[in-house]
Amino acid sequence: MPAAAPRVVVSSDSFKGSCTSVEVGEAVGSGIRDVIPTAQVTVVPVADGGEGTVAAALAAGFDPVTVPVHGPTGDPVTATLALGGGGDGEDRTVVVEMADACGLTRLPGGAPAPLTASSRGLGEALRAALDLDPVTVVVGVGGSASTDGGAGMLAALGARARDPRGDPLADGGAALADVAAFDDSGLDPRLSTVHLVLAADVDSPLTGPRGAARVFGPQKGANPEHVEILDTALARWAAVIDPDAADLPGAGAAGGVGYALLAVLGATRRPGVDVVLDLVGLDAALDGADLVVTGEGALDAQTRAGKAVTGVVRRADARAVPVVAVCGVDHLGAEDARAVGLAATYPLSELEPDARRSMEHAPELLRRQGARIAEEWLTR
Repeated sequence: MPAAAPRVVVSSDSFKGSCTSVEVGEAVGSGIRDVIPTAQVTVVPVADGGEGTVAAALAAGFDPVTVPVHGPTGDPVTATLALGGGGDGEDRTVVVEMADACGLTRLPGGAPAPLTASSRGLGEALRAALDLDPVTVVVGVGGSASTDGGAGMLAALGARARDPRGDPLADGGAALADVAAFDDSGLDPRLSTVHLVLAADVDSPLTGPRGAARVFGPQKGANPEHVEILDTALARWAAVIDPDAADLPGAGAAGGVGYALLAVLGATRRPGVDVVLDLVGLDAALDGADLVVTGEGALDAQTRAGKAVTGVVRRADARAVPVVAVCGVDHLGAEDARAVGLAATYPLSELEPDARRSMEHAPELLRRQGARIAEEWLTR
């Protein structure tokens, strides 16, 4: 039974299109305090390695560093890095988010470019991260717009890929079909002095039925013909660099950026949500907690596959702290929610069935659900 001043941790992913992770936490916390004014509510923002990863780090106390890079189709954009760690450089960590640098949200007008979109902006962001003298660089790769095997990223870091004529390879995944040679001798030497972490939940190989093009290409606008072109091009890319590495778990992440990070840059892959939860200090926040509220825009099959919610549940379960979830919609159902480890779910759709209005009024609805959570879990 919680004490008169219960301790609650709200650690939710963002609700895309309506609320950031921090805004979700603040709204739920307000609802809890509406019922129990003395409640101690700690908001710990979370993401799964994709969009919102830098924002979560910044909310946890990291410092923002803005850098100019190129978006997926070459337009100049400003990306934000998150810098944390000691002032003397010890344990200094920089978080780089591909979605922010050259992801889907950076496509001009939202128009996909499945054959020509590039990861070059990520490489530029990584080079800027190296200027900050880090010990560790975390690369969150979710939300990518490209399927170029990381070629653009590597080019921005100093590597050279050439076609049969010896000319530099054009940007984009389709161009990989012409790659004849790859030279990594020009890579920024500082890459060998840092610990690179690939934050990705995807364990797909680079090519084939579970590969980058076939599984994720359609999400980036690739039609069946494009998928064939890209899968063949990625296979050629791997044949020139390291065929065996194409089967590494995570090589297919972010259109093959995972392959480049693992095979060429020697990165270590970790589940994105675990990386973020470590960065934001969730474990410390859970000590002594009576309840955890997690959430995301939609609870569905992807939640069970290892999204932010399941990461939070694992950490809370280790401390025997019950977990409930807020969400826009719940496609799991009670049985599957329990299988994930959720004691209860509180979808906004119960209060406002119209999806558009639910998104527009999400803070208000989250506050109301926060009050329900307090009444049902903290006043018994």
